[in-house]
Amino acid sequence: MEFGPHLLLASLEGAVGASVLALTALGLSLVFGVMRIVNVAHGEFFMLGAVIAWFVALHVGDQSALGFLLAIILAPVIVGSIAIVADRFVLKRIGYDAEATIVATIGFLYIIQQAVLMSYGPEARPVEPPFNSRIALPWFAFGENGLDIYYPWGLSTTSYKLFVIVATLVILLSIWALLSRTKLGLLMRATQLDRETARAFAIPVDRVYSLVFAFGAGLAALAAVLIVPIQQAHYLMGGDPLLLSFIVVILGGLGSLRGTLVAALLIGMSDGIISVFFSPTLAKILATLLVALVLVFRPQGLYGKSAP
Repeated sequence: MEFGPHLLLASLEGAVGASVLALTALGLSLVFGVMRIVNVAHGEFFMLGAVIAWFVALHVGDQSALGFLLAIILAPVIVGSIAIVADRFVLKRIGYDAEATIVATIGFLYIIQQAVLMSYGPEARPVEPPFNSRIALPWFAFGENGLDIYYPWGLSTTSYKLFVIVATLVILLSIWALLSRTKLGLLMRATQLDRETARAFAIPVDRVYSLVFAFGAGLAALAAVLIVPIQQAHYLMGGDPLLLSFIVVILGGLGSLRGTLVAALLIGMSDGIISVFFSPTLAKILATLLVALVLVFRPQGLYGKSAP
């Protein structure tokens, strides 16, 4: 295959990774932006979403479309409910202290991971996509008669991967509408700007915190449901999403949703392209070096606000 078509194929793989990374990192960024805490267990919420998707698919049987639809609905709800319980009984009791919440969420990480290991097992298990037909991708070249369209051998993708990209765009637009056009979004933004002033205006800050923590966990679970038909469900699969999400949030600027989306696109696309042409390890090394450079020359991130 020529370099151009090969690059197109790598870019599509990168777009799928960037889509899932955008949802996962957005949940982490939202929790930090509103609650000012670092959720180290975010990757395990991602992993729980994938395991729940496998569990639903197992019990639905051969009806993969129905199983996928149920997983899309159930996984974020179940994981969000677990996050609410964790917030009410642990994070709220320690007053959302920055250092204490790091220790507490590390505890969540190990509790969730070991619980899944004991109940689910150590094996990586596949989940069937609801549809997965091959789609040949066209390429353009200038020939004797002008611009020609042809289909290089091997230049194809699946309908499900294209669905992941489109579905992510729809979800991100819905989140934007929620945050900017609804009363709940207004309450979240008010709480983010000044917690004490929000309390003075009778905003239920503790309830907002619980909803935000659940929403961030639910986004991670939703991202996992989308990607698990491409990958496999495994009890250790939360490590890479957590690392990449932290890289994205730091690169984009702590608490900046716009920066998170831009950084997710940059990291996801570069990770996909470099992984195809070179190796996944090199992609992770370059992403880490990029974060180090940003922290040196622009500590607040690409879109973050510098401290006054």
